[in-house]
Amino acid sequence: MNRATPILCIGSALWDIIAHSSRDLRPGFDVPGRIERRMGGVALNIALELARQGQPVDILSLIGTDPTGNALVEAIKSAGVGTAHLTRADVETDTYLAVETPNGEVFAAIADCAALERAGTDVFEPLKNGKVADISNTYTGHIIADGNLPTETLEALLSLPECARSEFIFVPASPGKAGRLSPVIKAHGGRIYVNRTEAEIILKQSLKSAPEAAEKLVALGANTAIVTDGPRPAAHASEGAATFTETPPKTVAKTTTGAGDIFLAAHLSAELNGADPTGALAAAITASCNHISGLESQS
Repeated sequence: MNRATPILCIGSALWDIIAHSSRDLRPGFDVPGRIERRMGGVALNIALELARQGQPVDILSLIGTDPTGNALVEAIKSAGVGTAHLTRADVETDTYLAVETPNGEVFAAIADCAALERAGTDVFEPLKNGKVADISNTYTGHIIADGNLPTETLEALLSLPECARSEFIFVPASPGKAGRLSPVIKAHGGRIYVNRTEAEIILKQSLKSAPEAAEKLVALGANTAIVTDGPRPAAHASEGAATFTETPPKTVAKTTTGAGDIFLAAHLSAELNGADPTGALAAAITASCNHISGLESQS
């Protein structure tokens, strides 16, 4: 069942430049392969999948007014994601560059989110000026915030009175930025989606499994934690409830970039459509495995 209130995805919206190597990689090697450009950024990846799942969704981010940015905005609109609340500025549009191995693992990547980070609280100005509201100048829907937003920007977002009734969901942009979410979860709770490595960074300890990670994130302060662990069982833990797990099927990987974002969007969409925790985990795993194997691009 779709909702009238759009889900808000706040964070990175950019072009992904993904190089797929046809051979094993070593530093300094020049190898054959293929290079593609596609819409990307954590917040935008999630928004695109939510739209594909039939959920109303808007993106709040900063995109440049350069030709690259103009093309990106048009592509986002064509994909069914709301762009009315985007911030535009006379800057170069951010870019993500990754090189993947033949089995789809990321060999190296650089996320240039400098424009988004400099924008700070400007990206959620529409929440402050009442443009994004449904009841009494407040927003009562889901807000998904990604870890490309610095901690101080996330804290400012959470302190907005216009968001006092919002349901917050947090997702790291990468293991390198996962630590930004630790103080946020401790202070504000909310829901978090991470992989086991990111959970270890947030919790500052080694963890044996996704269920252990999810339960410790709840103990840290999260209301709900959903943790993936590659081919091993994923887990869903909530305050005062049993922990649920689901094991992914064997999947031949062609790409892993964006798989976690697809997982989050499919999981949330399944819940909004009435799925129980095990059903939502199963739906999320199916969607992310289809993405990893390339089946998504064929549909």
